Amino acid sequence: MAEKKKIAKEKIAQASGKRKRAIARATIKKGTGLVKINKKPIELIEPALTRLRIQEPILLAGDAAKNVNIDVNVTGGGWSSQAEASRLAIAKALVEFVGSSDLQQKYLDYDRHLLVADTRYKETKKPGTHGHARSKRQLSFR
Repeated sequence: MAEKKKIAKEKIAQASGKRKRAIARATIKKGTGLVKINKKPIELIEPALTRLRIQEPILLAGDAAKNVNIDVNVTGGGWSSQAEASRLAIAKALVEFVGSSDLQQKYLDYDRHLLVADTRYKETKKPGTHGHARSKRQLSFR
């Protein structure tokens, strides 16, 4: 009779974040502190403002983020919306992975949008109007 080997499942946390049309999915597992956005190391992300926005939840987490690998897949929207969606997904996944209410409170005190999505998005264009959402035809009174 062959012995069945038990495979220990490693702890993985997944979370998603949205901002306008951008959707980010973050996966966190034990590792050496690597952070990749769309399979690209975070050090190569440009512009620098985007990189810093994405790194905020990682820096706030401190030691908790040093022994995990973070992989983020983000699609849609522009570069700014993708950065906001990524930081939301990373923060939510870190809170889930660590399971600490202190980290959750730290995020909420720093910036509420690290854990709560900003639901604003572009207003859609209406039929029978010109170019924009609320523009109407110009009226002539003379």
